[in-house]
Amino acid sequence: MSPNAHITSHRKPRRTATQSWVVRTGVAGGVLSTLAVAGAGSATAVEKPTEATMEMPAINATISSSIAQSAAATQQTAFGYQESAQQDKADDTAKDASKQAKDEAQRIADAAEKKAAAEKEKREQDEARASRATERKSLGVKSATDSSDEASSAASSSSSKSTGSGSSATLISFLQAQLGKAYVMGATGSSSYDCSGLVMSAYNQIGISLPRVSQDQSTAGTQVGLSNLQPGDILYWGSAGSAYHVAVYVGGGKFIGAQNPSAGVVERDLSYDMPTGAVRVM
Repeated sequence: MSPNAHITSHRKPRRTATQSWVVRTGVAGGVLSTLAVAGAGSATAVEKPTEATMEMPAINATISSSIAQSAAATQQTAFGYQESAQQDKADDTAKDASKQAKDEAQRIADAAEKKAAAEKEKREQDEARASRATERKSLGVKSATDSSDEASSAASSSSSKSTGSGSSATLISFLQAQLGKAYVMGATGSSSYDCSGLVMSAYNQIGISLPRVSQDQSTAGTQVGLSNLQPGDILYWGSAGSAYHVAVYVGGGKFIGAQNPSAGVVERDLSYDMPTGAVRVM
């Protein structure tokens, strides 16, 4: 027996080729397993975006809700604009109607004012005409009364002047009795006269014959000045020998004559229509 027979050997036993291959295979498998695990982890890490993709429906819902709200707000705004436009149109229509009504009322008021003014003017004119007519009538009555008084005074205070069988007082009394009678062209009495017909008829009362027409009567006697007139003198208008109107002076600055168709036989002041000249036949 060898002296080293009981000494334990510390050398590792040799491995066989098969065992070495198994070991290597195990190591390689472990490495591969580690890589597989790492790959799995990497695959898991890469798949996380897929988890994010799974959250898109929620985002899309939020966006859709926001869009819907915006559309609703836009539609509401559009409705507001449309309502405002309709209100503005209604206001404009109301303003136009109001303006038309105001214009029509103003037109009616203007027409009524013009009508009232025209009626007032017509009323004033009628009143003025009535006043003038009353005044003329009053003056006519007064003139006739004054003339009658003057004629009476002249007859009593002056000596009677006569030619043939007549006198100036008789002449004047006849003329006063004809006041108010009508003027008719060519008439010589007793209800109507023209200017020369009245003069001729008046002088016939005192027995004096005169020519029929005014042209001849204006030269039938002695020409006298208008400042030297006496009752009974014949007044004429126009030239002597071609006079177009005649009357008889009755004293007091007045005359009586058949004036015209509208006035008839009247008494007037000399200032009413100043004669051109006068002739004296008594």
